[in-house]
Amino acid sequence: QRQWRPYSHASGGDGNGRKPTFEEQVRQRLRQAQAQARRSHEYQQVTREDRARHGLATARPLLSDATASMLARAGTGTSSRAFMAGCIAAAVLFYLANSQTVPVSGRRRFNFLGDSYVESIGSREADAVVSQVEAQGGRFLPHWDPRYRHVQRVMGRLVPVSGMTDVNWRIRVIDDDSNANAFVTPGGHLFVFTGILRVCGNSDGLAAVLGHEIAHNVASHASERLSAAYVANFTSGSLFFMAGALRGLALLGIWTVTGGMYLQELLYGLPMGRRMESEADYIGLMMMAEACYDPREAVAFWQRMSHLQSKGYEVPEMLSTHPSNDNRIQKMREWLPDAMAKRNESDCMGGAGAWADQFRDTLRRRQLIRI
Repeated sequence: QRQWRPYSHASGGDGNGRKPTFEEQVRQRLRQAQAQARRSHEYQQVTREDRARHGLATARPLLSDATASMLARAGTGTSSRAFMAGCIAAAVLFYLANSQTVPVSGRRRFNFLGDSYVESIGSREADAVVSQVEAQGGRFLPHWDPRYRHVQRVMGRLVPVSGMTDVNWRIRVIDDDSNANAFVTPGGHLFVFTGILRVCGNSDGLAAVLGHEIAHNVASHASERLSAAYVANFTSGSLFFMAGALRGLALLGIWTVTGGMYLQELLYGLPMGRRMESEADYIGLMMMAEACYDPREAVAFWQRMSHLQSKGYEVPEMLSTHPSNDNRIQKMREWLPDAMAKRNESDCMGGAGAWADQFRDTLRRRQLIRI
């Protein structure tokens, strides 16, 4: 037999058996909808960062607990220690096998990339620059333009003394007086903005700029930077994988990789960048002296560039990096006696043959001049 139960407030009644009116039912449904909306709003207050942290904390590890435990036990074994020792020995041998001496400066550096690979990257970079200039409506000077021929003449004296006569140098002069810049990509792609010609003032000043850029290719700085970047990426990726493979360490892996990138840039990237710029300054200065240009004009050029930079003029990227203008000029003044001696020793009055051979022979003999 069905038992009678009075309506309660929870079920829509008043507890005395009275059925709620239509108005009371509407009010109750409205209260329920408002309560549900409040709960939904409270959920939406959780930010994306909170959800991301929650996801990292609860993320499934790359390796199961059993596998991670097995690896941890294996890490304490004799075979594991022997494996790690072998990896370290292989890394040391790899470094020694790819340790090189930079021409002229004598600095030791690590570089495992071949010239053809780096030159292919330089060619792609050059194509990208050409496409960008054309897309922005820029204009390259024709070969008969006097400004183009000026750059061509200076390059014709610098290249023979650079030891890079086998490189197919391609010169592109961009008609942009507002940009005082010049750069070379691996493979011999030279880009010169007309704005820098006005700052150079004469052929000696232009030789200081082009000598600096050619020196980056002489010293294979692009290969060295790429080699260091590949090693850093491999190391950080390995640390991230090892941290993410264990439960609860995924977030630690992200912190480790991020902090390691900043630390690598602070302890290696910036100091090495300054070293490369100083090295290119030195090699370029000696190169222009061997080519019978006046090395004193290099100091005058950088003084003019420093003055323009103080006025907010657009300057080359190499100038915006360390070393500072004052340090750069000071070092050049210290190197000037050696550069002037080299210029005086060159047969500058006897034609191109004598002065063109001396710097190239220095590179072949690996006669080192310490910075």
